[in-house]
Amino acid sequence: MEKQRRSALKKLLMAVGGTLGLGFVAKAESAAAATTPAPAATPAVGEKEVFNVINDQEVPLFSGSTKHRGLVFIAGKGAHVEPFEIKAHTEIVLKELEKELIAAGSSMEKVLKVSVFLNDIADYQGMNEVYKGRFGNKPPVRTTVAVAKGGVPGNSLVEMDCIAYV
Repeated sequence: MEKQRRSALKKLLMAVGGTLGLGFVAKAESAAAATTPAPAATPAVGEKEVFNVINDQEVPLFSGSTKHRGLVFIAGKGAHVEPFEIKAHTEIVLKELEKELIAAGSSMEKVLKVSVFLNDIADYQGMNEVYKGRFGNKPPVRTTVAVAKGGVPGNSLVEMDCIAYV
């Protein structure tokens, strides 16, 4: 029993010491960054970059994509055109995601997570037929849901967003 308590205490002290040590390293990095000004065209370390900001009456509503610490977050893309057919809409959405990823310095192969929002779960198979293989040999994790009451905004049959690395 005494041995178990000592072992638990030792683990606790090591965890606290490790946390404190990481804090000192982070403070040292912060101090070094504070003394070296970043060039005007480059965002400061840890600062997010936003692209394609959508405004609602001169007030920023959301960004089409955001980059932060080597990750890029792409806002939901829908297909707001005819024909209203799942395969056509899926193709449009995937091309829009790819355009945003390339503009942010990433690619479809670097996508880590995709969220798919279907207007109707009956379109799952058709969406999958177009989606399959679009992210290379190591596809991202994915969540697919059918939205309720009112469907996907803008009369799109599908909307997708994603997270990728740069």
